[in-house]
Amino acid sequence: MTKASSVALPRIRVNGADEPLAAATIAEFLTQRGIDPTGRGVAVALNGAVVPRARWQDQPLHDGDSVEIVHARQGG
Repeated sequence: MTKASSVALPRIRVNGADEPLAAATIAEFLTQRGIDPTGRGVAVALNGAVVPRARWQDQPLHDGDSVEIVHARQGG
C-alpha cells in the first residue's frame, strides 16, 4: 500500500471564508467569481489595504492572502 501524498494547496481568505487559490491576480479572481473587474461599484482590499482598480490586473495573489470584496449598493 502507498500513502497518498498530502500536498497543501494554496488558499486565501475571502470575506472571512477560506477558499482554494485558483487565480494569479485580483482581476482574474474577480472574473472567476462573475464580477466584472472593469465595472463600477466594487472595491477590493488585500491584506487590509485597499488596492486601486488600476492595479487589479497586475496585483498577484499569494497563499495565505486575505481578500475583502465590497459591493456598493443603492437604496435608502
